[in-house]
Amino acid sequence: MQTVNIHQAKTHLSRLVDQAANGDSFVIAKAGRPLVKVTALDSVTGDKVRRTGFLSGQIKVPEDFDTMGSGEIEGLFGGMP
Repeated sequence: MQTVNIHQAKTHLSRLVDQAANGDSFVIAKAGRPLVKVTALDSVTGDKVRRTGFLSGQIKVPEDFDTMGSGEIEGLFGGMP
């Protein structure tokens, strides 16, 4: 595993990040003392990440959804407006 000093890391950050993203981790050191290890994240990318609308077409919201249970709720609160 490659070790680079902080000055080298600042100077060549883009190249080093690309290198880490491709699986070749490296260590950043200050005054010869290792401080951090830079490595690629194991994250899902591309089409696999999809949250909004993931149940589209699988559920149906009733037309009276906004007023469902309104009578029971009014009864619980004594008919207060």
